[in-house]
Amino acid sequence: MTIYRAPEKEFLFLLEHICNYSDIAQQPGFEDASLEMVAELLPEAAKFFEQEIAPSNHPSDQQGSHVENGTVTVPDVINALHPQLVESGWLTLASKTQYGGSGFPNLVGLTVNEMLQSSNVAYSLLSLLTQGVIHALDLYGSDEQKQTYLGNLVTGQWSGTMNLTEGNAGSDLGNVKTKAVRNGDHYLISGQKIYITWGDQELSENIIHLVLARTPDAPEGTKGISMFIVPKYLLDADGNPGQRNDVQTVSTEHKLGIHASPTCVMQYGDNGGAVGYLVGEENKGLMYMFAMMNQARLAVGHQGVAVAERAYQQALGYAKDRVQGSVDGKPAAIIAHPDVKRMLLTMRALTEASRALSFYAIACQDRGQQTLLDVTTPLVKAWCTEVAMESTSLGVQVHGGMGFVEETGAAQHLRDCRIFPIYEGTNGIQALDFIGRKCLRDGGSGVQQLLAEMQQLAGDCSQWPQLQTALSQCEDALAWVLSNPKASPAVAFDFMMLYASTLAGCLMATSHRKAKAVCDEHSGDSFYTRKTTTCAFYLANLLPRSHTYFTGVTASAELGGDELWLAE
Repeated sequence: MTIYRAPEKEFLFLLEHICNYSDIAQQPGFEDASLEMVAELLPEAAKFFEQEIAPSNHPSDQQGSHVENGTVTVPDVINALHPQLVESGWLTLASKTQYGGSGFPNLVGLTVNEMLQSSNVAYSLLSLLTQGVIHALDLYGSDEQKQTYLGNLVTGQWSGTMNLTEGNAGSDLGNVKTKAVRNGDHYLISGQKIYITWGDQELSENIIHLVLARTPDAPEGTKGISMFIVPKYLLDADGNPGQRNDVQTVSTEHKLGIHASPTCVMQYGDNGGAVGYLVGEENKGLMYMFAMMNQARLAVGHQGVAVAERAYQQALGYAKDRVQGSVDGKPAAIIAHPDVKRMLLTMRALTEASRALSFYAIACQDRGQQTLLDVTTPLVKAWCTEVAMESTSLGVQVHGGMGFVEETGAAQHLRDCRIFPIYEGTNGIQALDFIGRKCLRDGGSGVQQLLAEMQQLAGDCSQWPQLQTALSQCEDALAWVLSNPKASPAVAFDFMMLYASTLAGCLMATSHRKAKAVCDEHSGDSFYTRKTTTCAFYLANLLPRSHTYFTGVTASAELGGDELWLAE
């Protein structure tokens, strides 16, 4: 296992050259968040995550979390680290100052989140869910609810979860059966939720669950779902945690990866009903929860980036040290072998391209470009997690047989990564969202806006014929989908992957242009030299995959219709 090093230069390159961060920092409220200030903060944050959090990844995976006598026990190393993380203040950077945050743009929070996720992705899920609760309550909570909960959630004294899934209601939330019955100024919640990430632990003074449930007279389906705040501990007259609410942890799941993160089965209301407080209006809970889910989808996409970065660093370090075979008749480290170089460069190019895509989406959020944010959210969640699976698998391959041995740590990245394409809406659901809600619903206008952005990012791409081809195929695929809407479910995944890989290509073309300009002016800077090489490799060697996605869109309807999909 290698030591993690935060990619600080990569962060600053993206902020300056891809995200035009200086323009964002001139917006009202961000005047003290200049690029120069960020450049001073990053090394301090990097030191904390590299030295304090990153060493916890392997031991916390080995020990895992489990239930003892109804209480969730988390790994010892996380118990020791959590107070340090809360006190450090790094997780409050992008939160509003009125609730105890530092008020930086979301892009700055993204850099810190990546460092935490690369350091220990299972542990990072605790803050990811909490940030989602903060976002949902900030948008839809009452003034009283904001004052009651947001301060402690922002500082990390309290944590948050979202409770959607039930045994009969996974992706189809219209089947939610959990009940909510009005009882004076609150509701009594009863039912069971499953797959609740960090649903219970003793690290936080309180846990604020956002729970989807139905009132007695609610309509059937998704139109009858409401959202409730259900604290683990009810608050006393001074707003401090007091009596335990009627919420219990039944069990935790035994999982392929993210072992340090307790995935809980939660039982509400076994003793009369858990006290819950309605957020917003009845029957609008699914809309409220989607605000939280969309933030989580962006965060999960960047989890893919973060774990791929850690896997690449580990594979690179191993390849430099592992002597096997010979070059020119002399024993050589495996990094000297062409196929190992290919794998490492593929990992690096996919990681940097997916990071650029994620940063681009969050820059849209900071600028208030809502349509572009909406359209790119499923691309970030799905494409970044798909290529992370490829990168972490290559990381195991670089290690050879030792990659299949747990002691090296390479397998953990692959195991941890496997959940990313599944949770917060499977990547198939992301594809349906992109082709349906984000394309067909508005006649393709949002995707057309994205295409215009992609053309601008690509600029004069005569140097990259593959990119010119991919952009043309995006246009042709959009026209095909708009003309064949009934075929959209069958071609949705390829349509989404075509746009994601091409948008990433446009960002890599911009990155190549910017990095080369610096190289031409200041020759000898290894970071920018490496950057141009990585971008060129993506554009020449990996972007041509987009042709396969394009063929998958336009040819599927000609391959046998329903008989093809139903064949055994």
